[in-house]
Amino acid sequence: MRALVTGAATGLARGVAIGLAQTGWFEHVAVTYRATPADEVLARIREAGIAASAYPVEFLGEEDDVVAALDAAMAGGPYDVLVCGVGPMIIKRFERAGLDDYRAMFDGNVRSAVLAARAVLPAMRARAFGRIVVFGMNGSSVTRPVKGFSFHLAAKSALVAFARTLALEEAGAGITVNVIEPGDIREKTLSRADALTRTAGNPRGRPGTAEDVARAVRFFVDPENDFVTGSVLAVTGGLVGAAEAKAAQP
Repeated sequence: MRALVTGAATGLARGVAIGLAQTGWFEHVAVTYRATPADEVLARIREAGIAASAYPVEFLGEEDDVVAALDAAMAGGPYDVLVCGVGPMIIKRFERAGLDDYRAMFDGNVRSAVLAARAVLPAMRARAFGRIVVFGMNGSSVTRPVKGFSFHLAAKSALVAFARTLALEEAGAGITVNVIEPGDIREKTLSRADALTRTAGNPRGRPGTAEDVARAVRFFVDPENDFVTGSVLAVTGGLVGAAEAKAAQP
């Protein structure tokens, strides 16, 4: 199989790309990147003994430019798996947020997934197989409000609605579409082994890691898991509610 993970030079998507490479299911894992070079994540993927490639895609750019960049990334395909890891976050109360913030949240979180899905779906339909995973935020599937997250939460909730609807439309083609809602995972390169030695303010009592998220992604993209689609999985250590999240309040 081949996988494409967007925005995977850093953050949780980086850990997901590495985690997919370690499953033994893939011959090629491709990533997109923006400003940070993808050399480190490519090296980690290749350590698993599989091919890796990286493509520059500025998902906040003009639509035609994004489409052209994704077309170039399709040269590494066709892709059996798409993980939409692009998802910028702006934390501002509505009174302080501007239209540029609004556009960044919706273009970065929703339009990015729409355009990436549009790029990979024709080949998935032709092969009658595909796995797509997107990232919401804690509570986005039920539009749970958090102060300071007006645009970000609105975008993530829209993304969940898009993904779950796409799941219905593509199920007959053998394509699954699922959503992961990560919790408050602040140290994106923290190993799970180190996390088990620390404490954190969630019911599980330890920090979440990119490895935890990667394990959830692996479940959704498992070729055998064709009966799980349109699902939303919280990877939060049991953290629910704005009060528990203690989100920053600019």
